[in-house]
Amino acid sequence: MSFNLTEILRDNIKNLVPYSSARDEFKGDASIFLDANENAFGSPLPHDYNRYPDPLQHKLKAKLESIKGVPAGNMFLGNGSDEAIDILYRACCTPGKDNVILVPPTYGMYEVSANINDVQIRKVNLTPDYQLDLDGIAEAIDMHTKMIFVCSPNNPSGNSINPLDIETLLVNFKGLVVVDEAYINYSKQKSFTHSLPEFPNLVVLQTLSKAWGLAALRLGLAFASRDIIAVFNKIKPPYNINQATQDLVLEALDNVEVVNEWIKSTVQEREILVGQLQALPQVEHITPSDANFILVKLAQPRELYNFLVNKGIIVRDRSKVTLCEGSLRITVGTKPENERLLEEIQVFYK
Repeated sequence: MSFNLTEILRDNIKNLVPYSSARDEFKGDASIFLDANENAFGSPLPHDYNRYPDPLQHKLKAKLESIKGVPAGNMFLGNGSDEAIDILYRACCTPGKDNVILVPPTYGMYEVSANINDVQIRKVNLTPDYQLDLDGIAEAIDMHTKMIFVCSPNNPSGNSINPLDIETLLVNFKGLVVVDEAYINYSKQKSFTHSLPEFPNLVVLQTLSKAWGLAALRLGLAFASRDIIAVFNKIKPPYNINQATQDLVLEALDNVEVVNEWIKSTVQEREILVGQLQALPQVEHITPSDANFILVKLAQPRELYNFLVNKGIIVRDRSKVTLCEGSLRITVGTKPENERLLEEIQVFYK
């Protein structure tokens, strides 16, 4: 099925004239800047932050290009992936008219952002083994369906979605297929960023909040065709990534080896944690995980959650989420943290 970006964009977005900032109009170096009404005296900080940051983050994108293997022109940087999600709704979905398809259980911000933007949600639950129900999705699509969101590895189940099923959506759906790869660094699955040249309706979301350990800096990434990235840049606020974040992320990106070691250690600890939890008779099922967390179905989940809180250990109670009944989501911690968690769980079940 052919994809035409102009057919899914809102008319007001197609006609939108974006804000032109001072740094959009002058991109070079100069000795005196008197164009942006900045404070010429500096900042009351050790480092000067009185100048507006690069609105398109060229240095940061060049560094990410060398790591991600995706051209900078196919990259959007946002204030977390949540900014990219919100922009997609505002670009494509006419409030009160259009709809999107979500596949629960999944990341909650897809639904929140839809509700904020007054966009109808059509839910097609994943199968019991947390894979796509392709027939159900096909039945839910109509002429007003603009996007399908797929989280892989999936949150909260942790498993990867069958890539062939995602490709089926990309081939047969004329809207956008948004593949959220927040946890891709922990998975053996290949990133869908490699499929961007093949599928013009593909948007891939990633983040530096997980494997890169930069959650406090709020940097999300969207990868897509240059035409889609142009729409992102048209809608985003002029200076959406502040200078402090750009500087710190550039510094962090020099430490790929450290991050790769963390990923390796996390995966090893995940398997140890799974093995030890499976040995407990009260544990009914652990979903195979490609993420830095596990979904554990066990006896007395709410009581165990409260017990752990009282011990200063916080996990996530997912027992009321669709297809996650009776389950806790547990992030993989350091070895001492995991050992302490296991000790307290064993105490609870004695």
